[in-house]
Amino acid sequence: TRIKNTHTHTHTHTHTHSLSLILLAEVRCMLNIWGVMLFIRLSWIVGQAGIGMCTNAVTAFTLLIKENIYRLLFVSWKLLCLSVLVIGMATVVTTITGLSTSAIATNGFVRGVCMLLSAIPTNYFVSGGAYYLISRSLGPEFGGAIGLIFAFANAVAVAMYVVGFAETVVELLKENGTLMVDEMNDIRIIGAITVVILLGISVAGMEWEAKAQIVLLVILILAIGDFVIGTFIPLDSKKPKGFFGYKAEIFMENFGPDFRQEETFFSVFAIFFPAATGILAGANISGDLADPQSAIPKGTLLAILITTLVYIGIAVSVGSCVVRDATGNINNTIVTELTNCTTAACKLNYDFSSCQAGCQYGLMNNFQVMSMVSGFAPLISAGIFSATLSSALASLVSAPKIFQALCKDNIYPGFQMFAKGYGKNNEPLRGYLLTFLIALGFILIAELNVIAPIISNFFLASYALINFSVFHASLAKSPGWRPAFKYYNMWISLVGAILCCIVMFVINWWAALLTYVIVLGLYIYVTYKKPDVNWGSSTQALTYLNALQHSIRLSGVEDHVKNFRPQCLIMTGAPNARPALLHLVHAFTKNVGLMICGHIHMGPRRQAMKELSTDLAKYQRWLIKNKMKAFYAPVHAEDLRDGGQYLMQAAGLGRMRPNTLVVGFKKNWRQVDMRDLLGSISVRLVISQKDLSCMKPLSDRLRLFCIAGPAAFNILFFVIWKLISKNISLTRYSPLNLADQRLLDASTQFQKKQGKSNIDVWWLFDDGGLTLLIPYLLTTKKKWKDCKIRVFIGGKINRIDHDRRAMATLLSKFRIDFSDIMVLGDINTKPKKENIAGFEEMIEPFRLHEDDKEQEVADKMKEDEPWRITDNELELYKTKTYRQIRLNELLKEHSSTANIIVMSLPVARKGAVSSALYMAWLEALSKDLPPILLVRGNHQSVLTFYS
Repeated sequence: TRIKNTHTHTHTHTHTHSLSLILLAEVRCMLNIWGVMLFIRLSWIVGQAGIGMCTNAVTAFTLLIKENIYRLLFVSWKLLCLSVLVIGMATVVTTITGLSTSAIATNGFVRGVCMLLSAIPTNYFVSGGAYYLISRSLGPEFGGAIGLIFAFANAVAVAMYVVGFAETVVELLKENGTLMVDEMNDIRIIGAITVVILLGISVAGMEWEAKAQIVLLVILILAIGDFVIGTFIPLDSKKPKGFFGYKAEIFMENFGPDFRQEETFFSVFAIFFPAATGILAGANISGDLADPQSAIPKGTLLAILITTLVYIGIAVSVGSCVVRDATGNINNTIVTELTNCTTAACKLNYDFSSCQAGCQYGLMNNFQVMSMVSGFAPLISAGIFSATLSSALASLVSAPKIFQALCKDNIYPGFQMFAKGYGKNNEPLRGYLLTFLIALGFILIAELNVIAPIISNFFLASYALINFSVFHASLAKSPGWRPAFKYYNMWISLVGAILCCIVMFVINWWAALLTYVIVLGLYIYVTYKKPDVNWGSSTQALTYLNALQHSIRLSGVEDHVKNFRPQCLIMTGAPNARPALLHLVHAFTKNVGLMICGHIHMGPRRQAMKELSTDLAKYQRWLIKNKMKAFYAPVHAEDLRDGGQYLMQAAGLGRMRPNTLVVGFKKNWRQVDMRDLLGSISVRLVISQKDLSCMKPLSDRLRLFCIAGPAAFNILFFVIWKLISKNISLTRYSPLNLADQRLLDASTQFQKKQGKSNIDVWWLFDDGGLTLLIPYLLTTKKKWKDCKIRVFIGGKINRIDHDRRAMATLLSKFRIDFSDIMVLGDINTKPKKENIAGFEEMIEPFRLHEDDKEQEVADKMKEDEPWRITDNELELYKTKTYRQIRLNELLKEHSSTANIIVMSLPVARKGAVSSALYMAWLEALSKDLPPILLVRGNHQSVLTFYS
């Protein structure tokens, strides 16, 4: 029994506590909803929009009504009205947004949700409101855009609430005949004084505000009750002002709309809508709630239901009690029956026909109708004062807090000065001053009907993005999207977002268009700047989902020659170690193909794995920061040879796998210990079918493509990229000498615009067309677009014209533009003696000279040092050696001024040509030339002239 009683007590306590939390959230909502629009604009909205919307259909249907029961149904049907439609439309928008907000707010703790939608901050955490909801859901691009707009909307809201307060004060002054200047200027004066006082209060501290919520709500409820009681007490003194109590005649007359002064349904809606923005303000006290995931949705939805019913009830009540126009003159009573007077007032013995020239009373003319109708007018004034001043103070505090939160994220570096806070509560004093100046500027307009649509536009933009963020998060199917609030639907949220955008456009098309342009402009700016933040947004989740789905879909598609693109595995090591190699490859893969920067870590496994994990994040960030569209792929291996094989077999995913290998040339290969060289490149510098068979995933589409240059040792497959300056060491902190400066210029040469120069293509072998495709891709890029392609081919002297025409025809079919074609008839001529002598001098340290040694000694030496060049090998490949030397001579003659040379790569079979001889060929071929790109395809076509 004891246990049972304890459980019952605990359950009762928990239930009571939950009800108090829901009530707390509901109180905050209702306090923000029952504001300036309820007391001083709702009656005007009823006057403009009327109670009924079906006037024409009603007239026809009335003729058919005979029985009282049909009359009852008819009256019920007529209650579908424009004023109710205004309220209902706002409720639909905010209810959908409330559901979306509940979903976001219950998907974990969102820092700063307390400042959501014109609410008052608490002392529990830094506030960010809709900015935090949207930015943490959709990312900084949308969040940054809406953060500025929402902060500005709250600043303008200060002006709206203050002007509403000033209007009421001026009305009281007018009744007592104590106006200072005139109505408009008095509103400006009182508004300016009020906002200065509010600024002082907000800077001094807001600790008392949370405790005053219940008191303020009680005042508002008493004021509403005061109005309701007043509707049942139609005093004779109020009849000249248009108040007659509940009359069927008034209800019927006010049923239809009577838009005046160029007002329309949507312009009236725009004026009313700021009242609905408070519907979501219950989320502002999430910092005070022990269980916000339960209290916020329930409290918000209850507040929506209660306040909507109150708004509709007051709209119908005031439309049933007060006529649209009244003079306020007691002498307008009708003594004798008028034959031409058909208004409701005439039927109630009052003639307000003189109001055609303008009146001061009635729904259309008097904004203080609720005060006039009420049983005790000062209580209505107290309600207006409490609602307007508390809401103004809330917005005055919320706008700087939202702006401060935005600035702290450093999305807009130019606003960083507003991120600074002062005092123990980190108050944004600079933001207060900025908000004060914006509010003061709009207060000087002194027209509530002008200010309200501006706020509506910005709040609708915020709501649209909140709804869209829920749709986007649901669409992304992120495992992290798990709202505790289950009563939302992604498609309803999408409809809510679209509805907000449509309403914005219908209210004021140019203001909506301007808002769209501002949001789009800020989105593009933030996207371009790429702030260094990671909030786990739904944009990231959807990007991953799209990439995954498209990668899987692509895997089922066979390769086609028309869709071939170079997907490069570039052996860079650390990406920042070889900038020229990286930028050249990026020039023809950017937005076209895949680029993976391979980095092989060697050494003790445990240490290498730590470095690998650190470098993965470090160098990927470096690539992004330097705007390189590439991936970084590190591996651990015992040596470079194995590491290269690992990368070629495992790099990529599905169809997004490398088909082209890019390697830098080791310029000092002659100075290093050949044993170390053998361990890394050795026979891997010579290709054979056996080598390719060990890389099954790549064997059918591997293209070997090499670049020679001043890159550090990281060669796996043949390529050279050589610069004129050689053997230059660059010390980080030493002053640059001439040689160092030349190397620095060489390392950055492909980052600059290439100007009007040439790309020389030496197409010596038909390897499938890769040697032609890469130069073409280069010329499609902005930095290379002014370069012209010149094509050099081998041929016979007696067929030069024929070969030139045949090549021109082929290039035209391939749709590759070229500036010139040169046929080299002397390509097989023996090179100059001094160049042959230079080659022999270069290879001398690597020769075996077996003829000068005993057979046993020579065999042993060949076994220990397999890179050695034998006399037999040198004689066997003399023709090929002379060809490389001769090509170097021709390259110097024809292409010494080219920006880059693209040339077919000489290939030798494994086991037939020693490593040293092959390296010597590449050295002789590329000596003293501009950057040279040596390319060898796998003889599968990459170009086609078929459509």
